[in-house]
Amino acid sequence: MEAAASLSDDLDLLLDAAERAGEVAMGYFRRDPQVWYKHGNSPVSEADFAADRCLKELLHGARPDYGWVSEEMDASQHTVGARHRTFVVDPIDGTRAFLRGEDVWCVSVAVLEAGVPVAGVVNVPARGEVFQATAGGTALLNGVPCQVSAPPEGEAMRLSLPESIASKIAAGDRPRVTALPAVPSLAYRLALVASGRLDGTFVRPRANDWDVAAADLILERAGGLFSDVGGQRWRYAEDVASHGIMVAGPLGSSQRLRDIAGAIVP
Repeated sequence: MEAAASLSDDLDLLLDAAERAGEVAMGYFRRDPQVWYKHGNSPVSEADFAADRCLKELLHGARPDYGWVSEEMDASQHTVGARHRTFVVDPIDGTRAFLRGEDVWCVSVAVLEAGVPVAGVVNVPARGEVFQATAGGTALLNGVPCQVSAPPEGEAMRLSLPESIASKIAAGDRPRVTALPAVPSLAYRLALVASGRLDGTFVRPRANDWDVAAADLILERAGGLFSDVGGQRWRYAEDVASHGIMVAGPLGSSQRLRDIAGAIVP
């Protein structure tokens, strides 16, 4: 009972922190925030840093004994694996969309326990959508249970795909796929699969833990699976180079999705 109560408390903390960080980010949205570039061409803005500070103050301030992993922190400062539980956060997932003034970005926050997500929240403030789940619980969208969906056998699946992946789908598989543009925020894209608004998606190699941790759990609790083409789940706190193409979709469609993804030439 103690573990369940603690997990519920952690979820409440994540919900509050994600809401408040979303409010901070909205203060910069469509207001031309200052931008820098990391790793060559990856933008980061003052909004990312402000939302990150908000999350750190609220989450780590309330649970100083938890580990901490954030996209906006140098990897050498991450404390994943050093504590019983670890916060994994992305203050603005979909920064490019945020900077373009598009509303498809989110605040993604999760708690890992022994390398597995046990509580997660994806807050999409510009759309007024909040996804949440805990291990063993029900996936919720704005407080209402949500679940994955799949087309009837023989009908094409609605897949949100990066162009670099969509263009490589084998000719024989194309009739099975309705390729929709990729939602820029990976966390939100996975949450859309969890809520049944997409039938699935493929994820390019080199995504990071903070991109997927919260949405991975939400998708699982909505009846879906996030795995590689061999059916293996995401392995947290490992080198991103160890992850190839990942697929997300309903359990009943996972083999179908993996077959399509497996035919794509790396």
